Amino acid sequence: MAAGAPRVFVSHLSGVPAFDPNGDQVGRVRDVVVMLRVGRRPPRLLGLVVELSTRRRIFLPMTRVTGVESGQVIITGVLNVRRFEQRPTERLVLGEMLDRRVNLVDTGEEVTVLDVSVQQLPARRDWEIDRVFVRKGKGGTFRRKGETLTVDWSAVDGFSLEEHGQGAENLLATFEQLRPADLANVLHHLSPKRRAEVAAALDDDRLADVLEELPEDDQIEILGKLKEERAADVLEAMDPDDAADLLAELPEDDKERLLTLMQPDDAADVRRLMAYEERTAGGLMTTEPIVLRPDATVADALARVRMEDLSPALAAQVYVCRPPDETPTGKYLGTVHFQRLLRDPPYTLVGSILDDDLLPLAPDATLPAVAGFFATYDMVAAPVVDEGGALLGAVTVDDVLDHMLPDDWRETEFHLEEEGAGHGG
Repeated sequence: MAAGAPRVFVSHLSGVPAFDPNGDQVGRVRDVVVMLRVGRRPPRLLGLVVELSTRRRIFLPMTRVTGVESGQVIITGVLNVRRFEQRPTERLVLGEMLDRRVNLVDTGEEVTVLDVSVQQLPARRDWEIDRVFVRKGKGGTFRRKGETLTVDWSAVDGFSLEEHGQGAENLLATFEQLRPADLANVLHHLSPKRRAEVAAALDDDRLADVLEELPEDDQIEILGKLKEERAADVLEAMDPDDAADLLAELPEDDKERLLTLMQPDDAADVRRLMAYEERTAGGLMTTEPIVLRPDATVADALARVRMEDLSPALAAQVYVCRPPDETPTGKYLGTVHFQRLLRDPPYTLVGSILDDDLLPLAPDATLPAVAGFFATYDMVAAPVVDEGGALLGAVTVDDVLDHMLPDDWRETEFHLEEEGAGHGG
């Protein structure tokens, strides 16, 4: 940014792409690293946390930033792709400053930090925080009213103090458009204290989606910090197979207590899945595929496929069964794939366009057998049927991959060499 250019509010940097001088995107900005200074001197910007396409987070010094404009960051020089590790003297603006309660120096009034702005100093390459956007009055999800104002950094006090019960609504607002997997990556890189605060601020459905994408240790940590009633609600909102996997890692007493707090139907689905070996079709499947009777029409099927909360894999086909319609169903008759639904008139009965050539999976089919089935027939989901012919659920390709990759795959970057050492400003 050239000297004299308008200030940039940090929330506007969240998620913006970073490009090298050739115009190739190297990653996206996930946070801003600053160093607090003594007295009321504004914090100096050390650099940006940039997430590469591999989901590795690296440190990009501000000396490498040549432009911040039009929703993009331009950088120069060779990247050091060593994983970012926060130092004790550093602060993450998005992760640690937003939603913090501080005081106005003149009046002592408590305010909540909504955003901060940064600016490059004239005739220098240094950057620093210059202004703070705050809201008067107590914060909180249901108390958004209150006068807002922008003040100089020196006009507020309290950033250097450890705060308990810090909110998260403004941090979440900066990540509102992130996919669950990307928001999970954000949570994974926060401190345990901040991670718990953000999890508490998410609604049940969003938290459930994010938990499904987190490493096992983070899942257990977050669930353990929720009140038991809310933990049960979040488990109900998760896909049954993911909820079963998570509960299986808990001590027996905790597991039973949470299952008892869940709605009976949801708990029954989870218990049923926990009865199967983990690395079998029964252990991998979800109990909530799209099930239709043979007299349903293509229009009915397309309406079900369009449901927003379905994953692409589950929306790729519908399963046609005799009543009852909930798993375990009546006799499984066959599958109708999404492409076939697009080719036939809306009034066509799904029972007349079945694909019944492929044998379904048995619940005790091993993980290698399931993976071989997917690879052989180019499937993204497959039905699981018991000996009596009832549909028990469906296995999706993402669950197969999840169990075939190393346990720490969510934290591992592929095809990158460790280079350089550390970071600094």
